[in-house]
Amino acid sequence: METSAVAENVNQPRSIERVVAGMPTSDGAGVKLTRVLTQPLQTRLDPFLMLDAFGTDNPDDYIGGFPNHPHRGFETVTYMISGRMRHRDSAGHEGLLSNGGVQWMTAGHGIIHSELPEQEAGRMEGFQLWLNLPAKDKMCPPWYRDIQTGDIPEVRVAGVTARVIAGNTHGVAGAMRREGTHPLYLDLHFDAGASFSQKLPAEHNAFVYVYRGELVIAGVSLPAQRMAILANASGADGVVLKASGNTPARALLIAGQPLGEPIVQHGPFVMNTDAEIAAAVDDYRTGKLGRESASA
Repeated sequence: METSAVAENVNQPRSIERVVAGMPTSDGAGVKLTRVLTQPLQTRLDPFLMLDAFGTDNPDDYIGGFPNHPHRGFETVTYMISGRMRHRDSAGHEGLLSNGGVQWMTAGHGIIHSELPEQEAGRMEGFQLWLNLPAKDKMCPPWYRDIQTGDIPEVRVAGVTARVIAGNTHGVAGAMRREGTHPLYLDLHFDAGASFSQKLPAEHNAFVYVYRGELVIAGVSLPAQRMAILANASGADGVVLKASGNTPARALLIAGQPLGEPIVQHGPFVMNTDAEIAAAVDDYRTGKLGRESASA
């Protein structure tokens, strides 16, 4: 659903502080992926905890999916570029995520869920982002929403199509909003040579991940499969991204307000203290985690 744009003028663009190459790994039942935002970057990119990118035409790389596993204390945002994934959880929810769709799940006080492919051939590609919850919300009831591709707002700006998963861009509100972290999540599709400007609050942490083609940010080239952490320079009011050369490009632009709270992670649990982590592990081991249902 495409809407008209309102100009966003950036007077002092952010530069690139650091370029990050993801780490090849596997998760679930052997699903091959690239971990782009890793645990050592969590404080720098607060409120974001993790970004995984996956993409393959080989069913052996994804067919096992992600069988039942627990979460507590944060949100997961799964964005499918292509492929079909079935979600089931301990609260009785079930949904199908397919081409261009997003599942936004709040684990809250705890949920056990599975994400399993509903295909045996073809390409599976997408991203999973972990977004932290404020301490006051970490034990909230679990919740989730499946957002089909047609329900994600889009805006066309001078050769760039922006899919607005969360936040606001060029006068268009995204499919999701979150108080506390105020995330911006854009999937940007660039025509060859096109550029895109986005206003960003100076205090928000932000990064760009290129997954097709190449971008130029403040004079620095950023190739595919690389993440650029954007500098939090005083006076900077946004970012300008430009597709490099004569080829199209695609990238994620993600930003949010840092929580500034302690981050303690143990596998699928992210809390504020070691004692809270110990309680999460104990609740999972004794079958208490994920037992309570919540409204979808």
